[in-house]
Amino acid sequence: MEERKDRIKRFIHEKSYHPLSFEELAVVLDFPQADREVFAQVLDEMEREGLIFKTRKGKYGAPERMGLVTGKFQGSERGFGFVLPDDVNHEDLFIQIDHLNGVMHGDRVVARITKYPESNRRAEGEIIKILSRAHDKIVGVFDISGSLGFVIPDHRKIKGDIIVPMDKTMDAKPRQKVIVEITRYPESERNAEGQIIEILGDYQQAGVDILSIIRTYNIPVEFPPEVIAEAKAMPQEITTEDVQLRRDLRDIDMVTIDGEDARDLDDAVSLEVLEGGIFRLGVHIADVTHYVKEGSPLDNEALKRGTSVYFPDRVVPMLPKELSNGICSLNPNVDRLAFSVIMDIDNLGRVVNHDIFESVIHSNERMTYTDVYKILEEKDEALIDRYRPLVPMFENMKELALILRKKRSIRGAIDFEFEEAKIIVDENGKTVDIQRYEITIANRIIEEFMLLCNETVSEHFYWANIPFVYRVHEDPDPEKIENLNAFLYNFGQRIKGSNQVHPRALQDVLEKVKDTPLKRMVSTMMLRSLQKARYSPEHEWHFGLAANYYSHFTSPIRRYPDLIIHRIMKEYIHSEFDEKSNEHYAAILPDITKHSSERERNAEEAERECDDLKKAEYMQNHLGEMFNGVVSSITSFGMFVELENTVEGLIRLSSMDDDYYWYDEKQVCLIGERTGNIYRIGDQVEVLVTRSSPENRQIDFILADSDSRFDTNIPTESDTTGKKQHASNEKEKRKPKAKGKKPVDKNILVHVRATGRKKRRSRKSRH
Repeated sequence: MEERKDRIKRFIHEKSYHPLSFEELAVVLDFPQADREVFAQVLDEMEREGLIFKTRKGKYGAPERMGLVTGKFQGSERGFGFVLPDDVNHEDLFIQIDHLNGVMHGDRVVARITKYPESNRRAEGEIIKILSRAHDKIVGVFDISGSLGFVIPDHRKIKGDIIVPMDKTMDAKPRQKVIVEITRYPESERNAEGQIIEILGDYQQAGVDILSIIRTYNIPVEFPPEVIAEAKAMPQEITTEDVQLRRDLRDIDMVTIDGEDARDLDDAVSLEVLEGGIFRLGVHIADVTHYVKEGSPLDNEALKRGTSVYFPDRVVPMLPKELSNGICSLNPNVDRLAFSVIMDIDNLGRVVNHDIFESVIHSNERMTYTDVYKILEEKDEALIDRYRPLVPMFENMKELALILRKKRSIRGAIDFEFEEAKIIVDENGKTVDIQRYEITIANRIIEEFMLLCNETVSEHFYWANIPFVYRVHEDPDPEKIENLNAFLYNFGQRIKGSNQVHPRALQDVLEKVKDTPLKRMVSTMMLRSLQKARYSPEHEWHFGLAANYYSHFTSPIRRYPDLIIHRIMKEYIHSEFDEKSNEHYAAILPDITKHSSERERNAEEAERECDDLKKAEYMQNHLGEMFNGVVSSITSFGMFVELENTVEGLIRLSSMDDDYYWYDEKQVCLIGERTGNIYRIGDQVEVLVTRSSPENRQIDFILADSDSRFDTNIPTESDTTGKKQHASNEKEKRKPKAKGKKPVDKNILVHVRATGRKKRRSRKSRH
């Protein structure tokens, strides 16, 4: 089948080819009459995959040669969307609202280019064919209007309500979370229709909020019975047979260093200093492939999931707990099977020698970032006494980590250093606190060691010239860098370089704004100008890391690309990698890397959605309280404000009622026509919380010293959106909750939407 597809694809891409009918193609390609039915099946499958396009006249051609783009539709919260082409070298295609033609977020489509790109405008198009639907079930809020029910999708990129006949509602009550199965997909002027198949519960019921997000993003929670059975049959101790032919490292001091709440410990580290000042760093990774065999139920399920997903109150793991928290987790004081990478590193951070092999290890301690930080920076006497035999190793680790970090900085690796939030929830999943997540030297130690290990492994197997999985990050689009440069010019900054900018030029700008109010805004705009990192079977460098070779090797418990890399390495190390293996992996890796990239993005969106919801939920408990904020960004429609607890929101231009404000694009500020008030990035503001809606991820503030009247239409406890009644005493509401903060003398109504931040999936997956 694949050979026939390749033959047809090559033929229709020849310069002399013009669209032909089925019969004409069959004759030219010399398909005998007996094979015509199979030939028709091949063409139908290629059409469904978007490899060929069939015109209304029944003729077949190559989509890209017919002004068409095949890809995945990505919706926008504002209704329009983009087609993300299958061809990674093709730019995204913008689709206006009136050209959607019934498409939904995530669908695979064929779009016709209607406007080709110009200097300041991207290409535009219209959807002409939907190849496959991404959703057959949708999570949302049920409501009733007249004689019809309808479901409002939770996923903000899915636009349009789903109509539900009253005899298909399962007697759901208004404002309940439900799952609706689509029975008729939307068309140009017609909403989708469906039937409710499951009621998740009331909106405010404990756990329903995150459950809704999990179901919205199609994250499988329960493992199939055959997967559970295989996991439960796994031994929880290694055997004598397991350690045969492995290098025994059980006498070497090593530790794991993770967050306090981590359960899947997939990496341990060791370090000794040799004569001549050479650091011998050992990175020891759980040997998951010893237990997860290719094609097994465990392997198939891990591939399907692609990644573990992390929420504030739970983890949805890629592997069952018997493996992720059990035999594969490098728990202290037990023997474990591992893949070890031993690297000899000089005082300039260069790897002068390395070795990669299967091992058996024994972790001495399960360390936390907090304890390591207290030992190294706070010189905590109690902790130093408790871990005294390991303290010299920790001190050497700090020294090496700083050397490696300096080396990466010199070569130009980009370090955004975004402030991140730690969301703390109670036993019912309710947000009780939001704190800034502090990155310490302990985090840096693990980050630098894992980065170096990933680079070392990637380069080693690149030169082995076998199929492999790379983590690639392409160079940014020159037009986006040009636009970023124009933006930075307003702040006296400039990216050096022309069409082929080096990451060092971007890092230089970040260094210049590091200790200024511009830091977050410049980092955000710069990040938006870059490509997204992805998995690929083809080697390319990693722009953000300024690394010529990079792969994900260090987290096979929670990332499938790491797991399959281990499988390839294992075959190669045991000299089992023959031509058959070469062909096998070359055939399956393109689909695996594409799927893994998609599952990673899906997980990130779900985690970000949960963070937004939990931040709004937290602010719901602080109505009438005052918070300090900083103007973090200025736009033509208002300005974004970030609070000390990382919640970010928007002050809409239309709500600034003390004057008419206009946006000065050159100076990037808002200027009042009458008062001359100027709002710039970095301005301090103090606000009172007046409204918060987890359902809409929206929070309303008002300036603490504003003369504007409070919104009297504040929802109460009984509201279906779950908003609390604000404090009725205006004087009490204006009472400061934090001392030492100067109020800002500007009259303004603040409407802030909690956008949240990208949750730290782990200190090992940032790149």
